Amino acid sequence: SWRHSRQPLLLWSALCFILLAINNLLVVLDMVVLAQVDLSLARRVTSLAAVGVLLYGFIWEVDR
Repeated sequence: SWRHSRQPLLLWSALCFILLAINNLLVVLDMVVLAQVDLSLARRVTSLAAVGVLLYGFIWEVDR
């Protein structure tokens, strides 16, 4: 959709959802697959990056 309309908010939203999907994958890996490994730091980093990307899109890119 972003390729057709070139709306920057769509790009930032898509990047946020990709990072949140990676975060969900890390949750499954942490809780089910690799129970002996602590991936909480990686989960927090990806969720913080997702929120940061979306905030960047809301604050700086909407003015353009």
